[in-house]
Amino acid sequence: MAAGLSAAITSKPLHRFHHPLFPKPTPTLPVSPLRTTFHHTLTLITRPQKLSPFTVCVLMEDPPKQSTPMETLPPQEPLSPQVFVSPRVAEKLARKESERFTYLVAAVMSTFGITSMAVLAVYYRFSWQMEDGDIPWSEMFGTFALSVGAAVGMEFWARWAHKALWHASLWNMHESHHRPREGPFELNDVFAIINAVPAIALLSYGFFNKGLVPGLCFGAGLGITVFGMAYMFVHDGLVHKRFPVGPIANVPHFRRVAAAHQIHHSDKFDGVPYGLFLGPKELEEVGGLEELEKEISRRTKSYKNGS
Repeated sequence: MAAGLSAAITSKPLHRFHHPLFPKPTPTLPVSPLRTTFHHTLTLITRPQKLSPFTVCVLMEDPPKQSTPMETLPPQEPLSPQVFVSPRVAEKLARKESERFTYLVAAVMSTFGITSMAVLAVYYRFSWQMEDGDIPWSEMFGTFALSVGAAVGMEFWARWAHKALWHASLWNMHESHHRPREGPFELNDVFAIINAVPAIALLSYGFFNKGLVPGLCFGAGLGITVFGMAYMFVHDGLVHKRFPVGPIANVPHFRRVAAAHQIHHSDKFDGVPYGLFLGPKELEEVGGLEELEKEISRRTKSYKNGS
């Protein structure tokens, strides 16, 4: 609350005359408290000494309140546009997510199961063979050499079988892989089981028998198993996105492999490439490198956008 003080002192002149240089004084009324923009205002009007009337006005009030800075509100994040999804689309997305999770569980369980069994089989086989103190160097070398050879050879087998069998007499089964999938699995997955049968047979024979031939059989079964696991992660996970594959998607060669196999599904070069890991090489042989680079660019943009 502003406090005001006003004082007014008026004296009557001793001589009632008006000099031309000094105007006639104006009567002064008591001044009420006023709010001004000044902290203190002092008004003093004096007259010549011979003219005693003078007026003193003193106005006092509280200093004006200092303006408090406006509270700065934290910047609000822009509202993201709400996307309205129809119940049908939401149900489809939920079903797709459930299918991916189901296949992921199957892939992880099979991977860890087969890997652990293969590692234990290799360890116990060689520890069992070295019980008498002799190290079967030739057998061990043959086992690991044939495991690598079988893994590479499976690529050429898969290329031939894909073109000569799956896209020919076995098309009724393989066709499910070229159509939109309904459910976590498809009829084409039977081929993975078919390839697993000889791998299990070779591993079993090589595990329970000593000698160079059983060692080679054991290596062949191990190579087929390794190829099958790599095929599942790159083909099913990276290319067709049946389950997340993590850092595999950042390997440049695997990106080229995925793009080449996507071209196979587009039928732009009569189904080439039929292989998987050597797919880019097949496209190069038929003049499809330009199309491969376009597909790589398209998949990279799609990957960055999270789709």
